[in-house]
Amino acid sequence: MTSLLVIIVLVLLAVALWQLTKIFDLTQVGSSSDDSQVASDNDNNIQGYIMFGFLAFIYIFTIYGLLKWGGLALHTPASEHGLLVDNLMNITWVLIFVVQFITQGLLYWFSFKNRGHKDKKALFFADSNKLEAIWSIIPSVVLACLILYGLYAWNNIMFVDKDEDVVEIELYAQQFKWTARYAGNDNVLGKANVRLIEGINTLGVDMSDPNSQDDIVVTELHIPKGKKVHFKMRSQDVLHSAYMPHFRAQMNCVPGMVTEFAFIPTYTTAEYRELPFMIEKVANINKLRAEKSVELVGKGGTALDPYTFDYLLLCNKICGASHYNMQMKVVVDTPEDYKKWLSEKTTLAQDIKAAAAAEKPAEGVEGTAVDTAAKVKDTVKAVIDTVKAAVAKVAMK
Repeated sequence: MTSLLVIIVLVLLAVALWQLTKIFDLTQVGSSSDDSQVASDNDNNIQGYIMFGFLAFIYIFTIYGLLKWGGLALHTPASEHGLLVDNLMNITWVLIFVVQFITQGLLYWFSFKNRGHKDKKALFFADSNKLEAIWSIIPSVVLACLILYGLYAWNNIMFVDKDEDVVEIELYAQQFKWTARYAGNDNVLGKANVRLIEGINTLGVDMSDPNSQDDIVVTELHIPKGKKVHFKMRSQDVLHSAYMPHFRAQMNCVPGMVTEFAFIPTYTTAEYRELPFMIEKVANINKLRAEKSVELVGKGGTALDPYTFDYLLLCNKICGASHYNMQMKVVVDTPEDYKKWLSEKTTLAQDIKAAAAAEKPAEGVEGTAVDTAAKVKDTVKAVIDTVKAAVAKVAMK
């Protein structure tokens, strides 16, 4: 109903403005005005100065945006290759800013300089090989350099030596949660297929594969600092995207495919929390949350909990209604703490055996009840047969 009222009000305002325009035109009847629809020198001068004003607006707003919101960008990367990614991004931003500053200035300057004037005649030429070469070669060279540097960065990031000592982890995506599977002591992930999903085996791990026997399934991701982690990614249902912003890592999770990404963490979670910029950021967030809590409590609500920084694994594809909530906590431990944490986890094979053992007593109880019922039934039948026989014998006498 509210939307309908808003639409009606907007329509009425439009009609009112149209009527005011007609009234204004009627008031101009009889007055001298230029209706030739041809721009005069004064019109061209006004348009030229307006263009300069818009150019100033572009420059001022760009600088204001950098000063106002520049601090919201991701800060220190938490992976080795993150510095390479940030460097490539910074070079791209600088090039864009410089080119935008120069080209926009030239565009509006020449538009103003060559604005219409009755005593001027426009200079026109069909083509210029020199100009065509300048604005074709320069962008081509710049783009080629950026692409080559990007390929160099990509190859360095994605390269994983077969003989390299890495931690093998699978990230399994499904609407709307993440699950991680560790390769265990053999450091080889067992085979998996969605057709094998059954019971607590929610990832469809092939338990007949010997490499699957020591695999560990968890819902909170722990990785060691200073060691390369090789992620293999699967999706159960739709297209997802594994995004770990602080590690500058992102890779699509495609149904029916296994994609991969690798990086080396450089800060533990505790170390990253102690970085000066993060301390300041958390303090600012908690200040805002405290102000909001006062408002909520005043309305009878519950105060917000203080914010504590954690690395997160997010989905960066719009995968459905709860896409915004598809995330997993990522903890970077010291190598010692990581080994201790992993050693405390049970394997998927152990979990499946425990689940099967828990079902057997229930089956045993059910079987005992069935046997008891059968014995009672047999006893009742024997009594009935005995009574029938006694009655028959009496009848014969």
